[in-house]
Amino acid sequence: MRLSDRREITPFVLLMLTAFITIPCPAKAGNDVLGELRLISTAKMDRLAGVWIDGVYVGYVGELKGSKKVLLLPGEHELTVRYSGYQDFSRKILAEPGKKLDIAIHLDKGASIQNSSETSEIKLVVKPDRAAVFLNGGYVGHVNEFNGPGQWMIVPSGSYSLKITLPGYLPFETTISLRPRQKFEVKTDLFPGSIKESGPLVDQQPTRLSSAAKVPN
Repeated sequence: MRLSDRREITPFVLLMLTAFITIPCPAKAGNDVLGELRLISTAKMDRLAGVWIDGVYVGYVGELKGSKKVLLLPGEHELTVRYSGYQDFSRKILAEPGKKLDIAIHLDKGASIQNSSETSEIKLVVKPDRAAVFLNGGYVGHVNEFNGPGQWMIVPSGSYSLKITLPGYLPFETTISLRPRQKFEVKTDLFPGSIKESGPLVDQQPTRLSSAAKVPN
């Protein structure tokens, strides 16, 4: 792990993600037992939003398909979709055996805090880059939004608690203090671990970002 000096923060159900969680069951059962949730989005911001099922972060909208499609045990579940600066999209959904459930996602603009004249920048070089990012206990996005050109996280200068977490991995946590105009890089890899070790922050409310905080490519 290396922390060194380089966008604006003004943020079981038994569920199966076939990419990394395997539940033993007869090979022929497949979707005859589980229901599939498909999230439909048209706006780029919506595709970047984080997804919670029954309070557990499972990834962001744009990636939850193919090998990462969401399969749920039959029954009622709570779906929440979040993106900093937008209102939460929450629905109760009913998964049925062998059926696909399509949910159209649309996020409405929410409140954001005022821009600060003294800001700093954070870059995240973290694997897996689909992991969720929290500042001071609030969800602000996933790593892939803050690890490339034009994707810095701009924050008012000051101190922050940073947590990066993904079910199936041990969380990374640190505290950073940023001076005005400081550029700060966090570089680490998450280590595999129990889903229970992701910690309670996967179910916290998002921190609100200003429009300047996120400028996806």
